Amino acid sequence: MKVLAVASEAYPLIKTGGLADAVGALPKALAAQGVQVTTLLPQYRAVGAAFAKGRVVLDLPDLFGRPARILESPGAPGMMALDAPHLFDRPGGPYAAPGGGEWGDTAIRFAALGRAGALLAQAMRADVLHAHDWQAGLAPAYLRFAPRRIPCLFTIHNMAYQGKFPAAVFPALGLPDAAFAREGLEYYGAIGFLKAGLWFADAINTVSPSYAEEILTPEGGMGLDGLLRGRAGDLHGILNGLDVTDWDPARDAALAATFSADDPAPRAANKAALQARFGLAVDAAAPLFAFVGRLAWQKGADLLLEAAPVLMQGGAQLALLGSGDAPLEHACRGFAAAHEGRAGAFIGFDEGLARLAYGGADMLVVPSRFEPCGLAQLAALRYGAVPVVARTGGLADTVIDASPMALAAACATGIQVAAGRADALAAGFRRALALYRDAPTWRGMQGRGMATDVSWGPSAARYAAVLERLASRHG
Repeated sequence: MKVLAVASEAYPLIKTGGLADAVGALPKALAAQGVQVTTLLPQYRAVGAAFAKGRVVLDLPDLFGRPARILESPGAPGMMALDAPHLFDRPGGPYAAPGGGEWGDTAIRFAALGRAGALLAQAMRADVLHAHDWQAGLAPAYLRFAPRRIPCLFTIHNMAYQGKFPAAVFPALGLPDAAFAREGLEYYGAIGFLKAGLWFADAINTVSPSYAEEILTPEGGMGLDGLLRGRAGDLHGILNGLDVTDWDPARDAALAATFSADDPAPRAANKAALQARFGLAVDAAAPLFAFVGRLAWQKGADLLLEAAPVLMQGGAQLALLGSGDAPLEHACRGFAAAHEGRAGAFIGFDEGLARLAYGGADMLVVPSRFEPCGLAQLAALRYGAVPVVARTGGLADTVIDASPMALAAACATGIQVAAGRADALAAGFRRALALYRDAPTWRGMQGRGMATDVSWGPSAARYAAVLERLASRHG
C-alpha cells in the first residue's frame, strides 16, 4: 500500500515541536506493517540543502501565480519537497517571519502545500493521502473535487491551532464555490483549514485515546466539537510513540554517560552534568526536577512556577528548559535568580540539553492544561526520569499514577495530578518527594518506566489497519 503523507515539518529535516517527531518516525514503523509512506514537506530555506541535487517528480507550472516543482533526493530518503521559492524560500522559521509574527500570505503558503499534495497523490496513484494538522488541512478538500478519488486520513495533533483566515482568501484557493459552505471550509464566516480537514477527510484520528474523547466536548473541541461528534464513528485515538532507535539511552551521544534499564548506575553522571549545566549544586542526594517544553499557557508553565516553592521548601532542585511567551521567560529567569544554586533556567531550545534532562533528572514535570499526546513523558520514561504529569490527554494514557493500589500491584510509573490547578501540582510534588525518599519504591517506579514500551510498534499496527480499511473501501 502506498501512502502520501503531507505535513509542514518532519524530523530530522525541519522541527519546531512534537509534530515533526511524529511525522518523521511514523513512516519507519509503518514500513514494518507493509505500508510504504512518502512524506511531502515545503522546501523551506533550511530544507533546501537536502534537495539541492533533487530529481523533479512533478512540475507545477502555476502554483498560486508562479511555477513550482516537487523534488525527491537521495539525501532525504522517503521525503519529497515542494520547491516553491515564492512561498517558502524565506528567512525565519516555517511559520513566522524573522522577529516573530506570521507571514501575510500564510493561508496561500499552506493552501499551496495542500494543493500540491493532492496533485502528487493523484500523479503517484497513492492508495491513501495522510494529512497532518491544519497546515495540510486543504489537501483533503482539493482531493474531494479532484478527478480521481483518493481516500484521506486526517490527523489532529493539536486542536488549538486551527488555521483560520478571512473569507476574502477563498477566491484565490481555486476550489469550487460549493466548498465555501458550512459543510466545508466556511467557519463562522471565515475559512478554517483544520475544519476543512475534519470535514473532507474520510477518517480522522488524534494522537491519544483520551484526547479523542476530550475533543468531543465543548471545552476540548474548541468550537469544532459539534462537527467531531457528528463524525465520531470515523474518529480514532491512536497514541504517538518514540523512535526507540533514535531515543536510546544506551547509545545517545548527547548524554554525559550512557546507561540502560539493566545498568542504570551510570545515570548518576548525567545528573551531575545536568546540575552543572544549570548552575545547580552538584548533589547526588538532592531530588532534581526538570521541565522541558514551550513556556506557554497550554503547557502549564505558569502553574509550575506557582507550585515550585514547594520544591524549594522540600530541598529539591529545578531545571527549566524552554522558550515561548516573554512574560513566562522573564518569570523563569526571575525564579532561577531568586533561588540561585537551587533552580536554573535555560531560555531557548537545545535538543542535546533536553536529552540530558531526560537522562539526568529524577523527575520530569509536564503540567499541561491539555495535551493531545506529549512526547516528553515518553522520553522521560525511557530515560529514567519519573514523570509528574497532569491528568489529561495522552499524559493520562501513558503514565500510571502511583496510587496506593498501583504501588501495591507494582505497576506505577509516575504521578498524575489534576490538570489546570497549581495546588494539585504542589500536592503532586509533595507525593513525588515522599516517594523519592523511599529508595526501593522509587527504583521500582523508575525501572518500570524504563521497561515501558513507548515505541511506535503497537500504534503503527493501528494506523495500518485504518489505512488499509480506507484503501479497500475506495479501491
